[in-house]
Amino acid sequence: MQYRFFKYQGTGNDFVLLDNRNLAFPKEQQFIERICDRHFGIGADGLMLLETAEDFDFKMVYFNSDGRESSMCGNGGRCISAFARQLDIVKDSGAFLAIDGAHEFSIQREEISLKMMDVASIRKEGDDYVLFTGSPHYVALKEALEEIDLLNEARKIRYSDAFTSEGINVNFVELKDGKVHMRTYERGVEGETLSCGTGTVAVALVVALLKKQHDGTVEILTRGGHLKVCFEKKEDTFTNIWLKGPAKCVFEGTLTVDE
Repeated sequence: MQYRFFKYQGTGNDFVLLDNRNLAFPKEQQFIERICDRHFGIGADGLMLLETAEDFDFKMVYFNSDGRESSMCGNGGRCISAFARQLDIVKDSGAFLAIDGAHEFSIQREEISLKMMDVASIRKEGDDYVLFTGSPHYVALKEALEEIDLLNEARKIRYSDAFTSEGINVNFVELKDGKVHMRTYERGVEGETLSCGTGTVAVALVVALLKKQHDGTVEILTRGGHLKVCFEKKEDTFTNIWLKGPAKCVFEGTLTVDE
């Protein structure tokens, strides 16, 4: 059996995408994990299937690189929006259904904008912050960000008693020279990714909270590139949140699977 696939990346967060409107692709954990393996497969942070959904342009089904279906992926949502345009399903805007609900998107040249879920709660965890932006995130402010042993330090949080059962994505943030720099450890990948969309949203909202910013844009520098988060705050709820940045198709090919 052969499947045509497309490889996309959004600020270095990379994904294998397939058109699965015929529901033919096998959703088997070990199979998907092997595809995402960077040595024995195509290599990616995750795999996405584009499927049909009533009252929406399409449905996004997302799997982490461990082969397990996962929570919302912001950069993945931007990439699959660009993929839908490539397939002529949409033009420059639309809406899709994901595991956390509906998402609107718009495409303007190189920038893909994705509307994210409202965030009503940011919980303090000592000096750090915990919030849900479609996926669970832990945000900690740090100094000398590039010198941190991210894998070791992030795993102490991800596998702590508080988070080990469900897992949590860990974001370390440095505010330096008026800019917001971040690095992310993603559960399901169990390593550092060059960028994380829902993590970028989480970091932006924590920065807005610290700066008492009630609307506007927070710009974030990830290891894979530059992202923007626009938002409004009404009382304690962040709303009208948009994640903005590039998403590009880098290659395509055919995956052959022995039956």
